[in-house]
Amino acid sequence: MTTPPALSAAPDLAHLTGGIVLAAVLLLPVIFFIAALVSILGSGLTGGMKLVWVVFAFCAPFLGPLLWFLVGRKQSSIAGL
Repeated sequence: MTTPPALSAAPDLAHLTGGIVLAAVLLLPVIFFIAALVSILGSGLTGGMKLVWVVFAFCAPFLGPLLWFLVGRKQSSIAGL
């Protein structure tokens, strides 16, 4: 006895949804990292401080960008005044 086509398509949809979620989970940190690098390089900090933040972002790929957005951008705007 075969299953109706509508019921057999359900597992494919579940795999597709799981794949989309997995891709988003893998891509979000990469996008977050790239956004931090663009923000660091476009900031008003001196070249030396930019280098420190970029190196920190590369050494700690999640923590570095997170700290940049929480702390570094505020320092950058204060330094730009």
